[in-house]
Amino acid sequence: MSAGPLPSIHASAVLVGARAVLIRGPAGCGKSRLALALLAAAAQGLVRFARLVSDDRAELEPRHGRLLVRPPAPIRGLIEIRGLGVRRLPFEPLAVVGLVVDLGASDAQRLPLPHAREILLEGVSLPRLGILPEADPLPLVLAAMRIPDPGF
Repeated sequence: MSAGPLPSIHASAVLVGARAVLIRGPAGCGKSRLALALLAAAAQGLVRFARLVSDDRAELEPRHGRLLVRPPAPIRGLIEIRGLGVRRLPFEPLAVVGLVVDLGASDAQRLPLPHAREILLEGVSLPRLGILPEADPLPLVLAAMRIPDPGF
């Protein structure tokens, strides 16, 4: 592990199955709402397992070709639910990022080119899903996790 505190980014993360979905975007764009929707998808049986990693801030660390995500200590297990306030949930202390979701992405396209479906974070290449502000992100995220990219 790291010798000191890691820098954190403005993002939320949810472990879905074996990999985390890292959710980025501007303030108020729905990061916490998508995190809650992924947790609800597990409760409804749409995905086998989902657990909060972090909400609002996330620490990233490249390790052996993978990108690890963890919650900063002060906010472990906390999530803001608009209209309800801050709530405590079970959380994962560490996860491997498998998908980066950019909410409110100005570069999101209906048919993104291959280079737009990948991102380099902390030296690690990861699948990326850019979502327009008006789009419902949950069906797109579920499809990205379930349907293989044909690599056109």
